Amino acid sequence: MRRFFAYCLALTVLVIPFSSSAQSGRTPAVGRNGMVVSSHYLASEAGKEALRKGGNAIDAAVATALALAVTLPSAGNIGGGGFLVYYGADGKTTTFNFREKAPLAATSTMYLDANGAIRNNSNHEGPLSVGVPGTVAGLWMAHQRMGSLPWADLVQPAIDLAEKGFPSTWDMQGYLQEVQGLTQPMYAATKKAFLKEGKDLYAPGELWKQPDLAETLKRIQKEGRDGFYKGKTAKLLADYMKKYGGIITEEDLARYEAVEQAPVKGTYRGYEIVSMAPPSSGGIALIEMLNILEGYDLKAIGHNSALYLHLLTEAMRRAFADRAEHIGDPAFVSNMPVDRLTSKPYAKTLRNGIDLFKASPSDSATFNAAVHVYESDETTHFSVVDAKGNAVSLTYTLEYGYGSSLVVEGGGFLLNNEMGDFNPVPGVTNRSGQIGTPPNLVAPGKRMLSSMTPTIVAKEGKPVLVIGSPGGRTIINTVLQVVLNVIDHEMNIGEAVEAGRIHHQWLPDITTMEALLISPDTRQLYEMMGHPLRVRGRQGSAMGIFIDRKKGLIYGAADSRAFDGGASGY
Repeated sequence: MRRFFAYCLALTVLVIPFSSSAQSGRTPAVGRNGMVVSSHYLASEAGKEALRKGGNAIDAAVATALALAVTLPSAGNIGGGGFLVYYGADGKTTTFNFREKAPLAATSTMYLDANGAIRNNSNHEGPLSVGVPGTVAGLWMAHQRMGSLPWADLVQPAIDLAEKGFPSTWDMQGYLQEVQGLTQPMYAATKKAFLKEGKDLYAPGELWKQPDLAETLKRIQKEGRDGFYKGKTAKLLADYMKKYGGIITEEDLARYEAVEQAPVKGTYRGYEIVSMAPPSSGGIALIEMLNILEGYDLKAIGHNSALYLHLLTEAMRRAFADRAEHIGDPAFVSNMPVDRLTSKPYAKTLRNGIDLFKASPSDSATFNAAVHVYESDETTHFSVVDAKGNAVSLTYTLEYGYGSSLVVEGGGFLLNNEMGDFNPVPGVTNRSGQIGTPPNLVAPGKRMLSSMTPTIVAKEGKPVLVIGSPGGRTIINTVLQVVLNVIDHEMNIGEAVEAGRIHHQWLPDITTMEALLISPDTRQLYEMMGHPLRVRGRQGSAMGIFIDRKKGLIYGAADSRAFDGGASGY
């Protein structure tokens, strides 16, 4: 009922004028001049309005991201970080890396007690879990280099949503109840931001205003990057950290820089795959898996048949083993074999090791590494295509849902807990998921490893598919399966994002499967091949756009796994 209510509400605002077309489950929304697909319908509307005013895909991405920082506090943010992938209608490709950094005072043993154990889950909870935020710097850099509309105009919709308010939704009710139970002084600003008078829940549909966040956004509107990393906002953040035992300083904020960098690229059945390079592991792993699977006739094998799921699992197993062993922040890890991992010959050697009817073992001793430590499912992704066919795929996160749950006093914005994405205990690697391999250990100024996989698929130098998803480590495999659904199984974008998904990450050696994905007979055949299986809830929340150049139409689909998601085109 909750989902139905949110869906009906979304339909009231997401009608597309030229065709009266709106998304309905597996039937995508349709537009001619542009499309924005995100995890909150109001943010999609903000991005679409930027396109209507003549803005390009970068402009719409900025407006959407900042609006999500207001409407989707579980993952949208100005206190976190992420990645943006761009593919222009002219063939230009680039990416912007605005992943958070470790503070200058960080050390590789900062979370350990005298016995070498993690102290009070401090890498995930409390002020020490917070990395230096990157979102504002990344959006500012992308806009300064590629945007067309005035920056102030793109920030205004977010200010309006924060200042004037918008309807609270059912999706926030569980978190609001948790906030009521927070008693430590460091959470006083959280209670002020999320509860009426700091005490009572906002009912679904009740107007929720965020005045402190609005003032922070106004400083960002007026001063751009410096409105966050210098001046009042920076002081508020640094003072808050110092007050409660954090280590982020005004110097950390002033020194933070986003990076424009080249994407990783591959090919799959004549399509070009463009995705995020390290410190994201997503692009490398995606291309490696596609290279392996290109050697099989997946269409003939059949979507989500036992053999199909077996082959996907074996590709996932191998890519995630390489991910754990090799990938980290390129500014600190100089010997990452990116070209080899994304090459066709290497994929062939991996494919030759796959038994068509028997699962491979996942052995940390054999691979000499283990899977990356826990990554939260609570990330968000959105996709944009403008009237000229320029495309943006952007994924960003606070790490856990609502990040650290720490709101900067006087600033009104949530802080991330991304430091938990580093390997917390140097040298300790085991089959349960704890790792201590060098590429992703904590170091001052280092960016933590990520699974975010914003991706654009192109044909003959033109974008055709824009895709990404939240979901921690499952992100990579969610994006993989949507790409396969479109290319191999010829699904429309709505069908492709709604289809059931599986996930395997090498260690622990278990496949998770969305409920009702496969028949009991297929499941039995899959398990007989040697794959331990566990049923899970939803996996990811893909936001996709498909461009049909023959028809001159743009199709958008917001995954129904996202409670308030919406595709908005015109």
